Amino acid sequence: MSVTAITCVVVDDHPALLDALVAVLKEHGIQPVGRAPDGPSGLVAIQAVRPTVAVVDIRMPGLDGIEVTREVVRTVPETGVVLYTAYGDRALLIEALDAGARGFVLKEAPLDDLVRAVRTIARGETYVDPVLGGVLAGIDATEKLPQLTQRERDVLRLLAEGLSNEQAGRRLLISAETVRTHVRSAMRKLNADTRTQAVATAIRTSLIR
Repeated sequence: MSVTAITCVVVDDHPALLDALVAVLKEHGIQPVGRAPDGPSGLVAIQAVRPTVAVVDIRMPGLDGIEVTREVVRTVPETGVVLYTAYGDRALLIEALDAGARGFVLKEAPLDDLVRAVRTIARGETYVDPVLGGVLAGIDATEKLPQLTQRERDVLRLLAEGLSNEQAGRRLLISAETVRTHVRSAMRKLNADTRTQAVATAIRTSLIR
């Protein structure tokens, strides 16, 4: 293998699609060095072979693609993650980028786009599906989307499910007082007078799903 070869692990829970992705990458000179049908085994494979790029589905059993991305960024930072998904909503894109994903490709896109994304990430750059370019531009351009931290969104998401501060804290392994701190910060950013109003605003603007 030459020093310039791009290695890749592919993780997707659809066997036929997994085969197709591996085949098209190989056809374009990208070397598949691992494949996995779910999040946990995908994470193990990525950590074992430390590829240049990992192509990871978002909706999978065990661990979803965003959870896998967070662990890859933490344990194998030299591997760039491309999230490959049928879901292109704004909140998901923000969450994926916050998790550390370097690429985001829709499954409806031509397979050549995935190849382009893998090569782009291998060069140390980022790639976002052209269909979602306007979404990113909108995020940057509108004041309706304050930059909540990942933890603030986690807290609001749990409050939206009806959990108390104490219950949310137990779920996130933080204290109830820390939860309250995150809620106050989110309320300030969302210009909300109450936590209920903050949750409603976050849902309405797709900051949480």
